[in-house]
Amino acid sequence: MNATVIHALHDWPFAVWLRSAPIVYPALETLHIIAIAITFGSLWIVDLRLLGVRLFGLGALDVRTLAGAALPWTLFGFVLAAAAGSLMFLARAGDFIGNQAFLLKILLLFVAGTNAAILHSRGPLDSSSTATRLQAAFSLLIWIAIIICGRWIAYV
Repeated sequence: MNATVIHALHDWPFAVWLRSAPIVYPALETLHIIAIAITFGSLWIVDLRLLGVRLFGLGALDVRTLAGAALPWTLFGFVLAAAAGSLMFLARAGDFIGNQAFLLKILLLFVAGTNAAILHSRGPLDSSSTATRLQAAFSLLIWIAIIICGRWIAYV
């Protein structure tokens, strides 16, 4: 990203306020984590069901019904996480733009979105399909990696 743009973002009064108001940035971090929990929690259950896991009553649930019920929660969590994350980026764009964990997290988010788009574009979910099962496993791994990268942002 252009250094002039990063500097302009850093000096923008709204970004200064996000950084300097005592509870705003920690509140954004908290909201971001809650939103990730909603996103990953809803994905986790659907992906496990697609993988054939039958623990805790998952086997009794029709995968299409489960996915249909979980999708609004997944989308809600993702939009909330993206909004909070975008504001956190805005507040500290200069710190994040060179952070390898952040950049990898953003790349993985695009991979996760592409994986989900491909999965849902193939038609109704079919837990007996090998391709669907591979995509569900890949989804879990991608999201775990996204969460790990998110935590590592503060330490690299």
